[in-house]
Amino acid sequence: MSETADRFAAVAARFTQCVEAVPAEAWNNSSPCAGWTTRDVVRHLVDWVPGFYSANAGLTFPAGPSVDVDPAGAWAVVCRTLLAALADPEVSAREFDSQAGRMSVEQSIGMIVTGDVLIHTWDVARATGLDERLDAAEVHGMFEGMQAFDEILRSSGQFGPRVTVPESATEQDKLLAFTGRQP
Repeated sequence: MSETADRFAAVAARFTQCVEAVPAEAWNNSSPCAGWTTRDVVRHLVDWVPGFYSANAGLTFPAGPSVDVDPAGAWAVVCRTLLAALADPEVSAREFDSQAGRMSVEQSIGMIVTGDVLIHTWDVARATGLDERLDAAEVHGMFEGMQAFDEILRSSGQFGPRVTVPESATEQDKLLAFTGRQP
């Protein structure tokens, strides 16, 4: 497997662990994403990822359970499909045009999906009282990589206004604040 595949697998495994640990009564808890519940965080990934890759890269995602019935099962289908795509050299190298330019399936998973899953791991954990610690190396890479794209990211509507945190804040808290979350 490639470095991108390994990174995604590790981040996705942590998200899966969180999603599987959500108590049944916590699926409707408010999340750090304004107007979203814990279930909505999972729904976001289960909806946009297959839609994006089906439309742009011709990936086929098998039908899975509804997020309303089985959020962990719905996520598992998406996760398995992405891992299979990354394991297939022909599929992972498939290129397509996106708003970020021409890229391969592998590049886009590394650039877009891995970070989204990382941040949403924290959202699920925060909403449900689970362990909020994120992989320090992933946090560092994402935080460093996002700095140059601050204006573009803000204008995309995907992030809220940057939250001010003390200079002494952890890098994880700085990343979360950068994405508009109150750590």
